[in-house]
Amino acid sequence: MTGLTPSAALREYAFWLERELADTYRVRAFREAAEVADGLAAYPETEAGWRALRGFGPKTAAIAAAATAGRLPEALQKRREAGAISLDPAGDDLRSQLRGDLHIHTTWSDGGSPLAEMVAVGQALGHEYMAITDHSPRLKVARGLTRERLVAQWDEIAEVQADATMRILRGIEVDILAEGALDQADDLLDQLDIVTASVHSDLNADSATMTRRMVGAVSNPHTTVLGHPTGRKLRADATWRGQSSFDAELVFAACAMFGVAVEINSRPERKDPPLDLLLLAKEAGCLFSIDSDAHAPGQLDFLVYGAARAVEAGIEPERIITTWPVDRLLEHAKRHAS
Repeated sequence: MTGLTPSAALREYAFWLERELADTYRVRAFREAAEVADGLAAYPETEAGWRALRGFGPKTAAIAAAATAGRLPEALQKRREAGAISLDPAGDDLRSQLRGDLHIHTTWSDGGSPLAEMVAVGQALGHEYMAITDHSPRLKVARGLTRERLVAQWDEIAEVQADATMRILRGIEVDILAEGALDQADDLLDQLDIVTASVHSDLNADSATMTRRMVGAVSNPHTTVLGHPTGRKLRADATWRGQSSFDAELVFAACAMFGVAVEINSRPERKDPPLDLLLLAKEAGCLFSIDSDAHAPGQLDFLVYGAARAVEAGIEPERIITTWPVDRLLEHAKRHAS
């Protein structure tokens, strides 16, 4: 007997799919089937019985039926075996030193899973803390959080924290506006633990404009992390969306001066900043934050990609704020507080 419930088996299968950046519709089928299983008073005894339920197809029914019978589903066993191999062995040692993640999205904005599920998976991966950093109001395409929704999210964080073993931090991925201001009111930013500031619009602005925006955000006393600095992204056709033009020496000098960590974004389709800029930020004396930018539970495991890139750049673990204990991290995040 495995002790694995049908819903747990389906969610784990979804985790492995997310880890390999599978198509969203494939992942959704397993997570939606898990939700149906959660609501059952009694489980069907046969695969055909599972197939008769709403949202179940051949693969989801086979997994659920095997789990109901106390067997490890064959498809899940294969996923576990494949997942036992590190996504990037070069990052394994540094990954083991990371205590948390400061860039995570949930269904409050454009993430694919609820806050509680992201927390549960983070705990299973050994995180000591994680910051929930859904988008700010201006990014309507990503369902950015209004003032009212951000405050409501804090209530859910408190509820989930009551049963969690790791620390859940109040955070936000706040848009950097045209003149460098942050896209949320100061009184709310004051109450957050972590503020990751990122540019999401006008990525092709001229260098002087982009530099002014980024330095403005970095000099804001609320900013903890400068998120995915170049904005570059791998397209579906395997070409890169060009990175933003800015005076990297000046921006990184500002990060070093104000104690803002440069994010090493771990998403494989971002790898942001690229190696030449990582080396420049290192030379400037910057701190760093290795973050997953996860939009689904399986993507929380992307941290090893960022760790491998930090190793390649020769960045010492002490300069990576996500290796710090949570108390030291929070003290640094509030370094400008009066």
